[in-house]
Order: sequence, then C-alpha cells, then structure tokens
Amino acid sequence: MAEPQAIYLKDYQPPAYTVEKTELKFNLEPHATRVSARLHMVRHPERKAGQALELDGHHLVLQRIAIDGQELTPGEYSISDERLVVHQVPERFVLDTEVEIDPANNTALEGLYVSSGMFCTQCEPQGFRRITYYPDRSDVMATFVTTVIADKAQYPVLLSNGNPIERGELPNGRHFAVWEDPHPKPSYLFALVAGELEKIEDTFTTMSGREVTLQIWVEQENLHKTVFSMQALKKAMKWDEEKYGREYDLDLFMIVAVNDFNMGAMENKGLNIFNSAAVLANPETTTDATFQRVEGIVAHEYFHNWSGNRVTCRDWFQLALKEGFTVFRDQTFSADVNSAPVKRIEDVALLRTAQFAEDAGPTAHPVRPDHFIEISNFYTLTIYEKGAEIVRMLCNLLGWETFRRGSDLYFERFDGQAARVEDFVESMAEVSGLDLTQFMRWYAQAGTPQLDASGEYDSETREYRLRIRQQTPPTPGQQTKLPLHIPVRMGLLNADGRDITLHINGENFGTDTVLHLREDEEIFVFENVDAAPVPSLLRGFSAPVRLDFPYTREHLAFLMKHDSDGFNRWDAGQRLALDIIEDLISAHQQGEAMTLDARLLDAYRYLLTTPTDDKAVLAEMLRLPSEAYIAEQQETVDIDAIAAACKFALKTLAHELYDEFLTLYRSNQSDAPYAPDAEQIACRSAKNVALSYLVATEREEALELAQRQVDAQHNMTDVRAALTLLAHSDRADLGDPAVRAFGERWAHDSLVMDQWFSLQVTRPQKDVLERLKFLMEHEAFSIKNPNKVRALIGTFTSQNRINFHRLDGEGYKLLADVVIELNRLNPDIAARIITPLTRYHRLDGARQQLMREQLERIRREPLSRNVYEIVEKALA
Repeated sequence: MAEPQAIYLKDYQPPAYTVEKTELKFNLEPHATRVSARLHMVRHPERKAGQALELDGHHLVLQRIAIDGQELTPGEYSISDERLVVHQVPERFVLDTEVEIDPANNTALEGLYVSSGMFCTQCEPQGFRRITYYPDRSDVMATFVTTVIADKAQYPVLLSNGNPIERGELPNGRHFAVWEDPHPKPSYLFALVAGELEKIEDTFTTMSGREVTLQIWVEQENLHKTVFSMQALKKAMKWDEEKYGREYDLDLFMIVAVNDFNMGAMENKGLNIFNSAAVLANPETTTDATFQRVEGIVAHEYFHNWSGNRVTCRDWFQLALKEGFTVFRDQTFSADVNSAPVKRIEDVALLRTAQFAEDAGPTAHPVRPDHFIEISNFYTLTIYEKGAEIVRMLCNLLGWETFRRGSDLYFERFDGQAARVEDFVESMAEVSGLDLTQFMRWYAQAGTPQLDASGEYDSETREYRLRIRQQTPPTPGQQTKLPLHIPVRMGLLNADGRDITLHINGENFGTDTVLHLREDEEIFVFENVDAAPVPSLLRGFSAPVRLDFPYTREHLAFLMKHDSDGFNRWDAGQRLALDIIEDLISAHQQGEAMTLDARLLDAYRYLLTTPTDDKAVLAEMLRLPSEAYIAEQQETVDIDAIAAACKFALKTLAHELYDEFLTLYRSNQSDAPYAPDAEQIACRSAKNVALSYLVATEREEALELAQRQVDAQHNMTDVRAALTLLAHSDRADLGDPAVRAFGERWAHDSLVMDQWFSLQVTRPQKDVLERLKFLMEHEAFSIKNPNKVRALIGTFTSQNRINFHRLDGEGYKLLADVVIELNRLNPDIAARIITPLTRYHRLDGARQQLMREQLERIRREPLSRNVYEIVEKALA
C-alpha cells in the first residue's frame, strides 16, 4: 500500500475548471443507485488554457460520459481509484456523466448511504466524490437543481437543498421531486434525504416581513421529541437577526434527524441533516445538559447559513474560518439565553482539558494547518474551540460594536464567495484601525501559550507594577515560536474585595480593562493605588493560555469570595482545590497519610452557607477539578495518585459538610412541571451536585434519597444523576437492580440506551472492562453506529481514566481492537476514537510502553489515510 502523501497550503491553486450550474438526477435503489450529473463548466480565468479536466471520484462505477452531447471513447479519458481525467476539453462545455453507487454498503457514512432504511448524505468535507465525479473542493460554487426518484411506498418523502419546484408520479410505483437551490454553493453543502418520515411544521417571519416555512422531519415515533428543537430554531433565527442583522434567505428551512451519522449535525443549505442525538429532546428521555446541547447545535447549524454557506472556505485549510466563527456565535447565543458565567465555565473546562491536551500532544496543529494527509482528521477541538477563542479575542480587542461592524463588512464583501482567514481578520482591522498583523500568528502557531505574571506594589509611589511574560512551547514541526498579541482582561481588588479604578499613564480605564500583551515580556504600571491589591487576571478567560501567578491559598479564597467576574470566581476556586489536591497526590506518592487543607473546607462551607441568586454558578463552584484537568497540570501524569487524591477530597468534604449539602439538596427540591429553563436547570444542578457529595458518604439516608429520586421518574436529569451515583457506589444491591430496570424500561429508545451504556462504563469498580465487553454484545449496541461507539467505547476511554489505564494494558488492547475493526468500516470514527492511545508521552514508563505496543499493532494493519496519519504522528 502506497504511503499517503501530504497536501500543503502553500501549493494551493484555483481549479482549472469551475462549475456554474449542477443538475443532478438520482434514481434511488439501496444497492444500485444511478446518479446522472450534468455540469455546466468553464475554465477558471486564472488557469491557462488546454489543461486536462480532473474530477474527484471514489467507489464509483462509470456508466456513461459525454461532453456537449458527444459520447467519449475510452481513449479520451482515464479513471483511477480517486480520479476521472478527461484529456481534452473546450473552454466552456457541458459534461454529462452517469455512475452507479451502492449506498446500502457504504459503512463509512460519507456521500450517499442508507441509515435505518432511509437514504441520506454527508458530504463535508469530501464526501460528494462518493456520489458522482466532480471538482469536490470548497472553492467551486454552483447553483444546484436536483431530481430525486424513488419507490413511493418505501420512500414517500424526497428532500434536497433549496426550494421544491416540481413533484410527480412515475410508472411502477415510483415518484419524483425536483429541488432548486438558487444560491451558489460548494459540493460539500449538498444534501439529499429519502425515506418514510413525518414532520412538524411552523413558520418564522423575518425582519423584512418574509414568511419562512420551518420543518423538522423524523421517524413517526420521534415526532413528540421535536417541539424543543423547533423552538430553539426560531429563537436562533430571531437572535441572529437582532445580534448580527442576518436574515434567512430561502422560503423553506428543513432539519432531518438521522440515526447513523459521523458528526453532530451538518449545515447543508436549507436542509440541515442532524445526528438524532443532536435534535431529539423530551423531558422523559433527555437531560438538562442535552437540552442545552441540542439548543446550541440547532443554533450552530443555522448560524452557518451566513458564516459557512453564504461565505464559505476557499480551501479546507481555512476550516476554522467558518467553524471558529460559528462556534463563537453559538457560544454567545447560549450565554445570552441561559447562564452566561456557566456557559463560559463549561466552554473553558473543555478547552483546558481536551484542547490543551491536543495542543500538547503529538497531533498538535495550528488553527490553520499548513498541511494534512486526511482533512477529516482536522475536525478537532483546535479548529472549533480554539478557533472560537481567537474570534472571541478579536471581539475583546475591538469591543462588541466594532466587532459587529467588522462582521457586517466581512459578510457584505465576501457574500457568495469562498474566503480565507485573512479576509475575516482584515475586515476587523479595517473597521477598527488596529494593526492585526501580529494577531494572525494565532492562526499559524500551534501550542498553548504560557503566561507567567508577577506583581509588585510600591507604597511610596502608590504604583502597582504587573509584569507578564509569554512563551509558547515547541510543538511537532514548530520548534521556535514568536510572541503573540494576547488580550489580558483584568481588574484589581482592594482589601475589602471591591474593584478599584485603574489608571495607566494618567488615563482612567474604569474597574476592568484589556491589556494588549505583544512582547515576550511587558510591565504594566497602575497609578494611584492606595494599598497592595489582589489582581484578577484573564477575566472571562480572555485568551486561550495557561496563566501562572504566585497566588497564595488565602488570595485564591479571597478571589473566590469577592471577584466581580463570575468566571474568575469559579477559576479561583478551581485553583485553590487543585493546589490542595496536589498536596494529596504528593502524600499518596510518598505513602503518607492524606489530610485535607482546612482552607478548602472553609471555602466550601462559605459557598454552602452564603445566600446566592446564581445557583447555576454555585453548582459549578462546588465541583472539584476533573481528573483530566489535574492531569494536564502534571509533567508526569500519575493516574493512580490523581484518582486516590480526588476520591479522598470528595469524601472528606462530603463527611465534613454533610449537613450543609443536605440543606442544599432539600432547598432545591421541586414538584413543578419540568421545564428546561435557566432557573429550573440551576436548581437541579445544585441539587444533584449536593446529592453526589451525600452519596459519597454511603450513609443510608443519602442512598435512600438517591433511590427515591430514581423511583420518582420526574425527569431524566434527576433520574440519570441519581442512577449514576447508585451504579457507581459500592452498593451493588441498590445499583445493579436500578441499572437493570432502567435498561428494561428504555430498551425501545436508542438514545436513552446510549445513556445506559455510558453510565455503566464510567463506574470506578475494577470489573468495568469486563462489563464493557459484555455490553459490546448487547442487542442495542452496533459498532457500525457512531453514537453507540462514542457512548460505550469513547466514554470509557475518555472518562474512566483509572480503568482505561489499567496496568495490565487490557484497556489499551480493547481500544486498539475497536480501532482496527472500525478502520475497515468507518475510518473517520476510527480516527476519532483512537485519540486516547496517542496521549502516552507524559505517563509512566510501563504505560507508555503498553500504549506504544498497541499503536504499533495498529500500524501493522492496512490503514486508511485517517488512521495512518494519526498513528504516524503518535509514534514519531
């Protein structure tokens, strides 16, 4: 097998020929679908005349090819596994092809495939080449007219992009539908769905007074799970009009739920195809967290209509252009409609564990990579989450009003075009007058910058001098890093816990300002400071960096109580807990008795006894740092010591503050009808955090509370929280029957069974790997379904660290077995699920060796480009 070759950004050239109009006809059959394509093509003005026509194609059986109505002979073209080449073509021409494909056996779930008896598509990034021969790249934009033909009894609903323009009956029980999308789009935004579906329908009146029809298509038994998503869609449409002035541009907007889907959802123009887990929601079956996730994903895909569809990417190296901007937009939306501090806490927690780990690992890459072997491997947290942080930094640097003007300029200037990262940033520079040349380094340099800060107060001059140094560590392929332009939002607190007015060079900046850090080291001097302050740095997590400041534990407790920034209050608590847990880790490593610093007890007691109007933030502040976050702070990760220290801290807090947690639990009980609104979610969050501490004591009273909460069946959030606690406790007499009953009750619901899988494989007990193997044989599990793989295998390897990293290496072997099987079936999911095996460099020597052995075993297989690229980087 030939070694896959890298593709480089520096080699970009526009296509030799582009498409002005695409006409497609699908004659759908599960194993023998015929696809006829008529492409109206013209030579690109920047490319020289006389070049051959090269089209992408994968697993296609060519039946016919003609140019301007003239059939081509075999000598006039050539075909390989990946490409169709026509040796001579005119400057402008019409290309006709007909191919046959086998959607039913398309286990990769790319292009056109069959899911639960329904035809559906996934074409991003390069799946369209599995449908027909085409210049399958994001800078070829054409209008589309699509005709879909199928058996009417089996596939009564026929959908594609744009507006429906014709429907009709055909002989032999078949029927057809014709769809027209008047907006030029790249092939990755093409969509088709055919199946037995039902819909709910609503309307939305745009700010210009147009009425848009909204439809959500699902299987009949899921209709009752679509109401929330429809409300979320209308909320997102209104928000985008008010916040960004963006109006929807077609007469119809559709969402379809699909059971087998590699991604969360896809923003295909006018026809969004969703993983069913990202759109179906109901109080009986859906937790608060999933309600909020569904709302955010619905908004994300809708927002793509402008930041991704109307303005798309020139090439796939620019992926963060659409994804980073759209993630920032959906994060802001979710913050506006829910709890802004909690949303920021959740986003940063993900960034600081998973994305920072990505930045520090063998697959680290810039937000705009300079090369790739398989573009599907770059749908990463670096592209999405760090990409969003870069956009957020721009907003911090410019201020919202100027940022909005920059967004307007970007949309207006590049509407209908395929753009670059530079186009977006230059729009911001133009409206703001800021020189953002240095800022562009955020897109080019991999790795997480480290800020080392220190402060010094001079009582004679009444000045506080804040020194900040920046350094970005080496990453694969980038040993030397240049200083970045970093916005550091901050304030200073006096001894009473109040923000003081900030004066720099005689100018009044109020009580909160953004410092522009551009050099390797800078000193910022604050004047008229009456006494030594406590700095509140990186408020709102204003830049995706690691920050080190020599805070004492007293300083952290002080900030945790008084900081006016909600995020920094939470962060101070996390830093305090982390500092104390590191002492426990050290004690465990030395074989010494562990003792919890009383300052953590005092801080938690303060939180539990001080009245607050924000229970959502309280719940977040009461959660100890995750094992993954703690591991990210260690040079050599001690899996066992971290687990032992976290367990000791949790149990000690639970026992010492039992009465306070019990009061918090009882005060947030409610029999009100369930609603996934911010107030109720906050109460349930606080209550269930309290319950987690109570059950950790294993007192009968606490276990009975959990059992009653499961039995009440009031809503899935409460049931799932209490059931997980029982299942994870040492009381098998309570946990096992409850888990069994839950599985029996929801055996008919695929998405709830995913929850059932996940809660079992996160158990801390040592027999969990054997249980996982047993569950892989369960009738509700299928390795061909990405949701099942993520729920069972992905959850175990990412969230059950102590058991995945068993010293006998069996956790690693199981993951390698799954990757090898998936590599043959679905390379995209195989490449996504392998990640935990690549994070071995900071583990102890024995575990490193065991993980490398499994990676070497995978490397000996015939590998897809997806898995090959990751394994090679991991073993380099």
